[in-house]
Amino acid sequence: MENEILDIVLMFIKAFAVGGAICTVAQVIINVTNLTAGKILVYFMLAGVILTAVGVYQPLVDFAGAGATVPISGFGYLLANGAMKGAEKGLFYALTGSLAAASAGVTAAVVFSFLAALLFKARTKPN
Repeated sequence: MENEILDIVLMFIKAFAVGGAICTVAQVIINVTNLTAGKILVYFMLAGVILTAVGVYQPLVDFAGAGATVPISGFGYLLANGAMKGAEKGLFYALTGSLAAASAGVTAAVVFSFLAALLFKARTKPN
């Protein structure tokens, strides 16, 4: 029982440390450069794709779990991983594998955003 609790606490600590490190890098980029938030998101997603392609991101996911998959770089990992698994079946599946892998997350984001838009009234932020 104590070992299970210790394993869970350790899992949380690893996820927090890795996810926090990724977010810290993003915050430093925001503070140091004049890049827009959109460009930073794209760069982090592409970094996830590239790190997955060279085999670096999978060990990070195995180590940190949600700490590596929840940030936007994890979305790049998901897309690249889906494309690589699809490529094992053929060219068409290489093109559609990333869409299949990410479809549940994208669908959930759209549905919950729609529900939030129905429940809350949008208003302009005062200056």
